[in-house]
Amino acid sequence: MIISHFKFCRSNLNFLSKNDTTELFFDEHVQEIRQRFFHTLIFLTALIILAFFDIKVIVKLLEMPVQHVKFFQLSPGEYFISTVKIAFYTGLLFATPIVLSQIAFFILPGLNGGEKKIIVGLLSSSGILFIIGLSFSYFVLIPAALQFFINYSSEVIEPLLSFDQYFSFISILFFSTGLVFQIPILQIILCVSGIVTAKKMLFVWRYVLIFSTILGAVLTPSADPLTQLLLSSALFFLYLGGSVIAGFITNPRAI
Repeated sequence: MIISHFKFCRSNLNFLSKNDTTELFFDEHVQEIRQRFFHTLIFLTALIILAFFDIKVIVKLLEMPVQHVKFFQLSPGEYFISTVKIAFYTGLLFATPIVLSQIAFFILPGLNGGEKKIIVGLLSSSGILFIIGLSFSYFVLIPAALQFFINYSSEVIEPLLSFDQYFSFISILFFSTGLVFQIPILQIILCVSGIVTAKKMLFVWRYVLIFSTILGAVLTPSADPLTQLLLSSALFFLYLGGSVIAGFITNPRAI
């Protein structure tokens, strides 16, 4: 009886020690998340302040896609509010790599070598695709959309644009293209997770063509067919490219 009582007490001590270890492990993770969130918030605030000090340079860059157009403000404080929003979105944009790196640093210690390579590759590819998406929107979509509307009304209406409405317009395009250009990353994750194969993705390309046309019309803030066609085409070809890349990563013989 004494021996059995001793074993019972020892098992309880082991159970309590495991709970203490688990609780300590959980507290360490919570503390690490707080620190990384605090560091990210500091970087974001610093980038927003820096962008606000150089706001005129950023405004000129945003106005470059449309030429020979004068901008105006509808109220005395409209331009100031617009510059505050521009500074915030600019800081948020440049803070994206910092956020992704903080997430990677938190996840990587618990992964093996192969999983680390996949995560680092996905994060790097996501950042590159996001930059390509912004460039596509800046150099292709925005000039095409604005030039279409300006040429359409050039004979009867003087091209004057509200700067706040113009910024809202290009912000939606930036967000839409940045989101669309993340589709290959989502496809790779689905293939690596075993949820769907690359062969099945390529098999439904006809439905994707229809869906990309509808989604291009929904994500495009303007009603012109040229911008919708460009965005839909980019979405469709990104899907095809993502299917092929995902197939080579998971199983080269599946293509």
